[in-house]
Order: sequence, then C-alpha cells, then structure tokens
Amino acid sequence: MKFLHLADLHLGKTLGDFDLKDDQRYILQQILEIAETKQVDAVLIAGDVFDKTVPSEGAVQILDEFIRELVERHLQVYMISGNHDSDERLNFGSSLFEANDVHIAAKYQGKLFHHVIEDAYGAVHIYQLPFVKASQVKRAFPEAKIETYEDAVREVLAHAEINQKQRNILVAHQFVSGKGKDPTLGGSEGALTQHVGTVEKIGYDCFDAFRYVALGHIHSSQSVGREEVRYAGSPLKYSLSEAGPVKQIPGGVRERDGAKQVPIVTVDGEGQVTIELEKLVPLRDLIHIRGTFTEIVKEENQIEHTEDFVYVTLTDEDIVPDAMRIMRQYYPNTIKLDYDNSRTRELSRVDVVQATQSRSYEELIGDFYKQMYGAQISEEEMDMMKDVAKEVGIYEAD
Repeated sequence: MKFLHLADLHLGKTLGDFDLKDDQRYILQQILEIAETKQVDAVLIAGDVFDKTVPSEGAVQILDEFIRELVERHLQVYMISGNHDSDERLNFGSSLFEANDVHIAAKYQGKLFHHVIEDAYGAVHIYQLPFVKASQVKRAFPEAKIETYEDAVREVLAHAEINQKQRNILVAHQFVSGKGKDPTLGGSEGALTQHVGTVEKIGYDCFDAFRYVALGHIHSSQSVGREEVRYAGSPLKYSLSEAGPVKQIPGGVRERDGAKQVPIVTVDGEGQVTIELEKLVPLRDLIHIRGTFTEIVKEENQIEHTEDFVYVTLTDEDIVPDAMRIMRQYYPNTIKLDYDNSRTRELSRVDVVQATQSRSYEELIGDFYKQMYGAQISEEEMDMMKDVAKEVGIYEAD
C-alpha cells in the first residue's frame, strides 16, 4: 500500500502583500503529478487545510479543484482538520465526499475515525485524529484524569482498542516531540505554536501502535523520535525564516535551496515502512539576499529568477531613499527590505527590560493581545486583565 502524505496546505494564505493562490494551485498540480507517477493508492492530508477558520472563496475553490482531481484519479483521501480549520466548514459535504472515498474527519466526536482498506496482503487500518484539546477529550471521558494534551491523546487511543499486530496508519495534527527534543519549526506556524508550553506537547511514544504516523502542525518536513513518525511540512515556504541561508552579494547567482518535500510512504505486507521524499519545485521561490544597495543592483549580481519572492537586507550605513520602490523595479515580488548596519545592531542590543520600563501595563498588554489575535483588546477584556494583575500585585491603578 502506498500513500502520499500532505499537511499544512494553508489555502488562502498570503505572503506579505502577495496572494499565493497561483502558487498554491501550481504546487498542488505538481503533487497530483507525483501521486500519478508514484502510483499511490491514497492521500493523507494532516490538517490546516485552510489558513483561516473562515476561508476565502478562492481558498475553498482551490480545495474543491484539488479534491476533484484526486477523485478523478481514483485515489482515496483521508483528511483531518487542524487548529487553523473550522470544523463545520471543513466538514461541509462530507457525507457526499464519503461516497467518493474522500474521508473527512473534521471534529473529534468521542472516538477515533477508522477506515479499513485492502491490498494484496490484507487489511490496512487508517485512523484519523483531528486536532484536539484536552478539554474536548475530557467532555467525552469525564471520569478520566486529563490535564495535558498528551493525557488527552493517550485517552483517545486507549479507547480505540488498536491491535498492534495489524498494519495501522494514523493521521494526526498535534505538537509531537521526540526523544527529549522538540521538532524544528519552519517559522510560519504562528506565535502560539512557536511558544507552545509543555501542556501541549505529546511524546512520540504515544503512537507505538502505528506503523506510520502522518503528522501536521509543524511546517518543516522531519521525523520525530522514530523515522515513521513524520511531519510532512507545508508544501510552500510561508515565512521569511524559510528563505534559507542569507546570500552575501557579491558572490554570483544564488541557487534555489531549502526545497520543500512530500513523503511517499510504502507499507509492505509485513508492515515494514519505507519513505521516499519527493522534492517540490515552487512557481516562485522565497529567497534572501544581502549586501549594499549598489552591490545588489549590479547586473552581474542579480538573481536568475527575478519573479521569486525576495527578502532584501541592506548593509549600507545610510538609509537609501525610496529603496523598496527601486528594488521592486528589479524584483517585483520583493516582500521586505530591512537594514543590518552599526545603527541597527546597536538598537538590537537595547535591554528588553529597559525598553519596557517606560511603557504602561495597558500598553504592554494591548500590544501582546494584538500580536496574538490581530485585533485591539476591548475595554472589558482590559479591565479583566487589570483585575488579575491587581490580584497578583503587579498593577496599581495609581
């Protein structure tokens, strides 16, 4: 049995001011071609299908096109929701999809979703676990002692009565850590994922009953704990931190690197798993170039793929007037331009404590709220935060 493992499509996502719908359509078409070439039997999609809980019309249309193409190729699909997805929206039409072997597990309903497919060697068991929080599982099992995400996942698996001798595959969307080591973040997972607490972490040994665990949530392709517990990673670079090593100009044309991958997973008759990583080539790559303005715009130093998304770091000591506008004449998809010089390095050494001492509690809380939720904190919420601060002695009204 052969599977193609996808995750973190984030359909509808933008990169800076740039719409990625053409890039997402392009990479999904490439994935379809890989599925056909590799003759896979099924596609596993491990959550964060959409970038927002209320996806745009364009994002929904891209998913519709992709699913239709998979069905036309007679591929089975096993898709779950991630923390970015709306359970209700992803679940829309699921009963109709089911008739076409598109199995959507959008909301945890008290037990693992379970399907059985057959190959020449017998049954392969596909389990689906959409993104769950401890509170959701506790509602299903009120008598259980569930305090952490790991407690929750272990409780779900314990009630699934999984036969470890069978060929079991799990599709899940959680923050899974390895042998005392957290997975490497891609940088575009969002602040809440990047600063995840211990309560959200799940040990990879939770999944010992499964021959392969198709994970979503972390945007870098990697295994966790053992080779068969794997994050597919996002199919595109969604963060400037994924642009790869900075290229110093001069130095020649910068090659595209840091390529994304898609795992092709084969499970043999004995349950042994082999994994191939197929390289993905984007419509427009994301690269980072660095140097003085004069060096960067020299013809011999210009990058080959001028349509790529470009992040520019200028090392000039003086500000270059209208630098972004001029840079976009060379590279129309320049996302960001910043400076690295003696002045900016000095600013970066400013003590964080000193920087916050001159700011009020309301300003600090308001900025933090806006960073987390992308909106202004309401007066009612601010009053609640003041009350909490007073209780612990870190805020005085006067």
